[in-house]
Amino acid sequence: METIDYNKKFLDFAIRIVNLKKYLNEKKHEYTIADQIMRSGTSIGANHREAVYAESRDDLVHKLSIAQKECNETMYWLELLRATDYISCEQYDSLYNNAKELMRILSASIVKMKKNNT
Repeated sequence: METIDYNKKFLDFAIRIVNLKKYLNEKKHEYTIADQIMRSGTSIGANHREAVYAESRDDLVHKLSIAQKECNETMYWLELLRATDYISCEQYDSLYNNAKELMRILSASIVKMKKNNT
């Protein structure tokens, strides 16, 4: 059975977001939404990484929940970028599906931690 490296998944997504910001700045001359998605999109992995060293189970769930909220915000910015034609359908589908995968990982982790805490 293959082991999944979740840290790599979150880092890879953050790299994609950094590259999206560069694209939006250089090609589309869009800076405001680019800054917003940069903050939320890179925060997902940072909060997931912080959760690794959580001080308690409650702290772990809290940090994962923050990552989940940041992921949801990132999905909003992607929807807005698509709706305003700053990104193509292909770019949107790829990034949005990637974000949905991270959301599933985070949601499952939170449910598991809460279940194990009862």
